[in-house]
Amino acid sequence: MHRFDSPRLLADIGGTYARFALEIAPGEFTQMASLPCAEHVDFHAAVLAYLARLHWPDGAPQPIAHAAIATANPVEGDRVRMTNSQWQFSIDEMRQRLGLDTLVVVNDFTALAMALPRLAEPDVRQVGGGQARRPSVIGLLGAGTGLGVSGLIPAGEGWIALGTEGGHVNFGPRDAREMDILRFAWKTLDHVSCERLISGPGLELIHRALAERNGVNAEALPAPAITQRALEAGDALCLETLDVFCGLLGSAAANLAVTLGSLGGIYIGGSIVPRLGAYFDRSPFRERFEDKGRFRAYVSAIPTFVITAEHATFKGASAILENQLRNLQASPGSAILGQVRRARSELSPAELRVADLVLAQPRSVLSDPIAEIARAAGVSQPTVIRFCRSLGCEGLSDFKLRLASGLTGTVPVTHTQVNTNDSMLELGAKVLGNTASAILQVRSHLNRDTIDRAIETLLAASRIEFFALGHYGVVAQDAQFKFLRLGMPCGAYTDPRLQLLAADVLREGDVTVVISSGGRLPELLSVVDKAQARGARVVAITASQSPLAKRADVALIVDHVEDIATQLPMVSRILHLLVIDILAVGVAMRRSPDSVAALASGPEADDAGTARGGVAPGVSTASPLARLTSHSR
Repeated sequence: MHRFDSPRLLADIGGTYARFALEIAPGEFTQMASLPCAEHVDFHAAVLAYLARLHWPDGAPQPIAHAAIATANPVEGDRVRMTNSQWQFSIDEMRQRLGLDTLVVVNDFTALAMALPRLAEPDVRQVGGGQARRPSVIGLLGAGTGLGVSGLIPAGEGWIALGTEGGHVNFGPRDAREMDILRFAWKTLDHVSCERLISGPGLELIHRALAERNGVNAEALPAPAITQRALEAGDALCLETLDVFCGLLGSAAANLAVTLGSLGGIYIGGSIVPRLGAYFDRSPFRERFEDKGRFRAYVSAIPTFVITAEHATFKGASAILENQLRNLQASPGSAILGQVRRARSELSPAELRVADLVLAQPRSVLSDPIAEIARAAGVSQPTVIRFCRSLGCEGLSDFKLRLASGLTGTVPVTHTQVNTNDSMLELGAKVLGNTASAILQVRSHLNRDTIDRAIETLLAASRIEFFALGHYGVVAQDAQFKFLRLGMPCGAYTDPRLQLLAADVLREGDVTVVISSGGRLPELLSVVDKAQARGARVVAITASQSPLAKRADVALIVDHVEDIATQLPMVSRILHLLVIDILAVGVAMRRSPDSVAALASGPEADDAGTARGGVAPGVSTASPLARLTSHSR
């Protein structure tokens, strides 16, 4: 078997445990370990703990150049936030901290899905009848700390894995017993998803609900103890809990089968079902799977399999990493990185600093304008251009395109410098591209808890006052307009003298929203001090680590640097307007759907358009606000 030039690090990060392995040859995994997530402050610490316990044949650690991480949460953009733990990290920053050339991070069930075509007959066990059609769509779900859902779609000679969060669809009870379980869950949960019941914590919830329903004074048990008492001791309540759990899983599997058209079969993974052994085969799972009314014949023909392979997720993560490395080897981006490494000895000292920056922070170079690249490398902007041309590129844009195709497999939306030589078409494309890039970056850094706190603060306000200066005055005025539409008392102040006068009459229960790109203007900081001294709360829309962000009661972070010496702050102003939109729609949704409709209708909306369920002029039908409005009608 062909051995890799260096071991590859693989990890499967769940809500409870982080599993690690080294892959030294295709499909050959060694030195596997499972570390409790709670014992490590973050992912980096867990990786270091695993690496510290490795045993190397000759005693000298081997360099690890490539790694693939499967994680139990959605993976969008550079920032990874764990759903069932406090871990979060930047992919590019983690790659640099670990000294890796390649770090691939994917959803754990996307990785498990990619393993399915590579599983042999002994790696699975069929439950019930049915015959798989090949090639056809395959469905996958599995219960552990949460409920993972994915699927595979055949595409030519390969497969496309679906990255979904299907475990969070609404739970629907099938009979009176399940209705009682749902009522029990409603006591502590506003939204009861399938994951709330079809998971380890779900087993525990079902057990407590059945104890109350049956009038049994049962002790609270963890999921492993419930399973153990059911299978080994025949405990009646625990057995009923497992029966309900398997029945719910059968319904969820059937829903997935008809949703995807999974004629290639449904596969069951996760940490719970494979441990149930023969009990699962005779459980209500398959009966509930086939109980689909008019579609009974359709789902009865679909086979269901339990994945018994111990390292299936590692196999899938390995396949994704191998595919990524293959693409890199064949892409211009990979070639240009290799070209940079080979050319280092021939570059001038200034160009060498640019080369080192590219090799250390390739993704940052992709997103930064030329001024930031030059500043980070400590060189002039013409030096950056000379560096690009020394590699055979026409300029920075050409270099970025070649680099992007190697790093991501696609050309991302990145910031592009606007210059005086641009045609009007090029200028328009760059402005729109820069704005789209900035919006995506802000979206990836939004903090759900902070947005929730800001919305709750605004909902509780007796009056809201918006403060901004200069170019951002229009943002405050736009906010006043939107919140007046909602019937909430508010004002907007953009003159420093009026701001201080307004701050002097604030009272406890009022909320001050301060809008500032840099968060350092002394006039606005004075407003914050006066507001808080008078008992008003402060919500800031500003840059991270700014004085304003540190003083505010709630800070909504918008980080976007623009050179205001050469251009108006057009992009950052749009970002602030979008944050106001998020707050306005959030407040409206919490109050009533009619409030959302009020945001999209007004005196400028014609009667005919309103009667037809249209939105106000100036509100795009593709915008989130327009979609919310159409749904509310």
